[in-house]
Amino acid sequence: MQQARGLGGWLSRIAPRAARGAVTIAILPDSKVKALNKRFRGLNHATDVLSFPSSAQDHSGVRKGPKFLGEIVIARGIAQKQAKNLAHATKIELRVLALHGLLHLLGYDHEVDDGKMARAEARLRRKAGLPLGLIARAS
Repeated sequence: MQQARGLGGWLSRIAPRAARGAVTIAILPDSKVKALNKRFRGLNHATDVLSFPSSAQDHSGVRKGPKFLGEIVIARGIAQKQAKNLAHATKIELRVLALHGLLHLLGYDHEVDDGKMARAEARLRRKAGLPLGLIARAS
């Protein structure tokens, strides 16, 4: 991943080797995430994190900078509530959500992959010193 400051910079430092490219991270109001969730997933509620993998293909054979992996959208209010409920800083929750979103951009899908994403998330959480991730919390 391309080096950056803040949340993006942190994510690039702990990302798996497969994450070679750039991502966009947007932290939005819950209402905006709800609208995106409804539009793209048909679910009429906000969620903590959404991932939109890039479908752009460069067929020219000429590399024009880092590959674009996609976009991660995080619901600010939900992240703040989850952080409070779990007794850690919002900064930590944003990292948990960004990591989860990145794994989805890399093609992981915890709903159908027999634990592959959960294992990757757990390994990267340990590397980063993060508390329980989304998959571990749900089980």
